Amino acid sequence: MKSILTLAIVAAAFVSVSSSRPVLAQQTSDDVKWITECVKDNKDEGQTAPVVLAYCTCMNNKMSSSETRSITQWEKANPRAEAACGREAGWKGK
Repeated sequence: MKSILTLAIVAAAFVSVSSSRPVLAQQTSDDVKWITECVKDNKDEGQTAPVVLAYCTCMNNKMSSSETRSITQWEKANPRAEAACGREAGWKGK
């Protein structure tokens, strides 16, 4: 049940943000899988769902399509991308 609720929240945030950020509509199912995992990893960071979704989508877009690490793993090795996506998403405290 918790995973269904999480998925519903991610989907709702995805829809609400996609109207202001058309690039989100261009994500593949694999992208959505990784973005959803990133959203779960960052759910307790004190940010709104749209901010976390925008951040995770930005990070996903900066990664190579051949990357095998999760967004959370990749961000630790790429602090400039992390900072840029944080600013773009409106992340408070990043």
